[in-house]
Amino acid sequence: MKGVVLAGGLGTRLHPLTKVINKHLLPVYDKPMIFYPIETLINAGIEDILIVTGGNHSGDFLRLIGNGRQFGLKHVNYTYQEGEGGIADALGLARHFCGDDKMVVILGDNLIENNIAQAVRDYDSQSEGGKVLLKKVHDPQRFGVAEVEGERVVRIVEKPKEPKSDLAVVGIYFYDPRVFEFIDRLEPSDRGELEITDVNNMYLQRGQLTHSMLEGWWTDAGTFDSLLRANNMVAESGANKL
Repeated sequence: MKGVVLAGGLGTRLHPLTKVINKHLLPVYDKPMIFYPIETLINAGIEDILIVTGGNHSGDFLRLIGNGRQFGLKHVNYTYQEGEGGIADALGLARHFCGDDKMVVILGDNLIENNIAQAVRDYDSQSEGGKVLLKKVHDPQRFGVAEVEGERVVRIVEKPKEPKSDLAVVGIYFYDPRVFEFIDRLEPSDRGELEITDVNNMYLQRGQLTHSMLEGWWTDAGTFDSLLRANNMVAESGANKL
């Protein structure tokens, strides 16, 4: 199974910090932000990894991560996203890297407390389709929100003004190679982006999207408030392990 870390975009919600550095290279407690999603993949047994970079500071990823030796990797792959075409647009750049393999896709500003090893095993035994992880949050309007009937997800709505649940779709996705066919069919949203929520709904419409709940805390770090929260969570987790 391949791993894809999406670390493109311009990070405009974190200006002026991101005028001089890519958002995913900002520090979260004692590590650059990008280290956390890479470690999430490695801890789940995924070591064939592509990093999708973007913006004006993509060369800094190579200087920081190199060939991945500090993570115990033999090699790290890189590609570049031009502009801000959305998560699905960035994932489309992984087409040749993933080939006919399944993949785990993680947003470069997402941090979790525990690991996704069990979710990876569950998805590995899934014959086809995709999988998402859900987490109850206090501000679901910031995320893709899962609308559920009983135990079944019936629809995912991107950043709804009036969310019908508090179940956010975590920025970790599991896909089979058909995801690239779905991306090819997408039309830009009102935001001018190719939305990953539309991809997830395509899988849902075919009855091929499973889900599970993520244990432990989870946060993104794409705004000043969530970046502060990420720092505090990581610091507290470290203190609790002492």
